[in-house]
Amino acid sequence: MTKPELQIGQEDRLLPKLSLIYEAHPHYGVDLFISGKEGASDLELLRKNGITTVVNCAVNLDFNFVEQPKIVADHQGSIYGPGEIRYYKVGLIDGAGNPETQMVAAHYILRAALEQVLPDKPSYPKRERGSVLINCRGGRSRSVAVVSLFLHLTLPDEFPTLDEAISFVRLKRELPADEYYKAPKPVLADAARRAAGWIRMIDAAQ
Repeated sequence: MTKPELQIGQEDRLLPKLSLIYEAHPHYGVDLFISGKEGASDLELLRKNGITTVVNCAVNLDFNFVEQPKIVADHQGSIYGPGEIRYYKVGLIDGAGNPETQMVAAHYILRAALEQVLPDKPSYPKRERGSVLINCRGGRSRSVAVVSLFLHLTLPDEFPTLDEAISFVRLKRELPADEYYKAPKPVLADAARRAAGWIRMIDAAQ
């Protein structure tokens, strides 16, 4: 029996499993990647690319990077323990519905993922500092908005406007031009523009 032909619609157009967006960020010395769920769930691929940290922008998607679990019996098999990958969760909705401050929080969570220094204790066995992956379900909208905001704010000479950063990230992610109107969603791009102003004020006050 032959398999039915896979019909790939515009929403499901295939993108690279993992995209290198910015190599050797000058402030942090690490590479920044974007992926959808397929790339973020491939631990071997992450290791191959030197990725030690994942920032998950999606509220409707989770990963378990624990390879040596401790089973919590009274939680019906829930698994916890130190993961093979350092994992941060932003939890953005891909569209309307996010609190006004959540894009601000997304920027600072990404910064924390790059700047946080873990203590030398047995309860923190994974202390390697490597490249960072920012993902959402498809790697088209939420992650693009968050990375664009981050590049615009941390490298203003290279990306003086958010739109320039978005254009750069779209090209690096290999997004089709006819998806630009929704990659990222306009409501997320607008949230990033407002967040940029707030973040500048917060940073200036520190």
